[in-house]
Amino acid sequence: MKVYITSAAPLAGEATKAMASPPSPPPHQHQQAATRRGCRSAVVTGLLAGVLLFRAALLTIEAGASLCPSTTGCLDWRAGLGDWLYGGSGDAMEEFMKEWRRGRREASLLDPVVVEAAPDSLDGLMAEMDTMLASYDRLDMEAVVLKIMAMLLKMDRKVKSSRIRALFNRHLASLGIPKSMHCLTLRLAEEFSVNSAARSPVPLPEHAPRLADASYLHVAIVTDNVLAAAVAVASAVRSSAEPARLVFHVVTDKKSYVPMHSWFALHPVSPAVVEVKGLHQFDWRDGGAIASVMRTIEEVQRSSMEYHQCDASVVREYRRLEASKPSTFSLLNYLKIHLPEFFPELGRVILLDDDVVVRKDLTGLWEQHLGENIIGAVGGHNPGEDGVVCIEKTLGDHLNFTDPEVSNVLESARCAWSWGVNVVNLDAWRRTNVTDTYQLWLEKAISSLILLNMDAVFLVTNRESGFRLWKMGSLPPALIAFDGRVQAVEPRWHLRGLGWHTPDGEQLQRSAVLHFSGPRKPWLEVAFPELRELWLGHLNRSDSFLQGCGVVE
Repeated sequence: MKVYITSAAPLAGEATKAMASPPSPPPHQHQQAATRRGCRSAVVTGLLAGVLLFRAALLTIEAGASLCPSTTGCLDWRAGLGDWLYGGSGDAMEEFMKEWRRGRREASLLDPVVVEAAPDSLDGLMAEMDTMLASYDRLDMEAVVLKIMAMLLKMDRKVKSSRIRALFNRHLASLGIPKSMHCLTLRLAEEFSVNSAARSPVPLPEHAPRLADASYLHVAIVTDNVLAAAVAVASAVRSSAEPARLVFHVVTDKKSYVPMHSWFALHPVSPAVVEVKGLHQFDWRDGGAIASVMRTIEEVQRSSMEYHQCDASVVREYRRLEASKPSTFSLLNYLKIHLPEFFPELGRVILLDDDVVVRKDLTGLWEQHLGENIIGAVGGHNPGEDGVVCIEKTLGDHLNFTDPEVSNVLESARCAWSWGVNVVNLDAWRRTNVTDTYQLWLEKAISSLILLNMDAVFLVTNRESGFRLWKMGSLPPALIAFDGRVQAVEPRWHLRGLGWHTPDGEQLQRSAVLHFSGPRKPWLEVAFPELRELWLGHLNRSDSFLQGCGVVE
């Protein structure tokens, strides 16, 4: 049934009088015309009262967001708001709500052309409805509802498109290296060539014996990011109760060695000691160590090549973006598995990622009892033990448990630990085959085709063996290789995810190490401003290198 709302019509006698009147109508006819226009305006305003919030939604679209998770999710309470505004009484209102509910069911069947032709704003909708009233002196409820539904669908498409663009732009922003960091690297490399102080030994010869002294607290950082390493080291020294006891081992690649060496030679952290060593400088004790490291390097390189080989254009484009993430195929990330070879004279080491800020003394972490376990990490426990629940992810979030080879050796509900802040028993590690196990599982993943979409991760069958494993990264094979050899430590030692969200103030104060895991790294413009300032607080704002390159103002 079609429902119409018509404006008030003039009386017959008044119409006859109006036809016989001169061109200039008397005042009472002006008043009647104004009354009719007021009636039309009241009808339009009343019908549109239930969609006043469309304006707010459209404004948020322009900012790249939406007040509602989806259009259909907000229809019910908008309709309820209409009931409240109209009082829920009157035949016209009942028919309008009936048409609204029916139009909601039919919205998905609307012609795309109709959706595209829908008004872009509340002002446009009001203008169209006012034109309908002026032309036909009545309003078709079914047409009004379908027009509003088309406008909602068009708005929802804009929201989705805006979100996709925002995610894509944020992804690109998280991949870039700021010009200031490029500048800093070049300036330090130049200083190394012209300034003898920048080439001075790191550490100084008199401090070299500390590098293998078990009485000191040894911290390893594997990175090619000079600025990040500087903050991690400076924050650890500042937070330490005994900074003279700290010995930092910074492992980097050949291309980053010169600027890294130059920075720590010109910026000593006395009384602590820093060693900077490039991969090309390690003096391996035996050929077996060299062969093991080269095996990992080859597997990572093969993984990178295989990952890009796919016929589907959509998968290929997503792979191109995914592989561009620094963490996906960063060789240094995978070489953490060779800590025993890197430090043959050490029995224990704290392993930090470069994107951390240390806020508490690390002595408590260093003294954690590991027993025969190899790694101490937050999350290294089973849910249900002493009422414990997983803080963040489980093994099922990292590995594909639909494959029996994974599900037969692990439980998907178990809590997953992560790199970032770990204490490592190197002596216990050397007594196991963890490194070989890691490399074995890395080989199994080489030919895995991984298809990802925006909501989930789908692992496509391996071309050769039919094996399915994980989303590419250095952590998943480590979760398998270290299974049963991880000791849980208190959550306060590792607050991760600061590149994804901002934690509350209590968490920040309680946590010993803040980990900026996620795309919003603190050295990027997309970082959360308050967290970025916290990170920048560990840099000397008067430093000529930092000021000259615009790292600090």
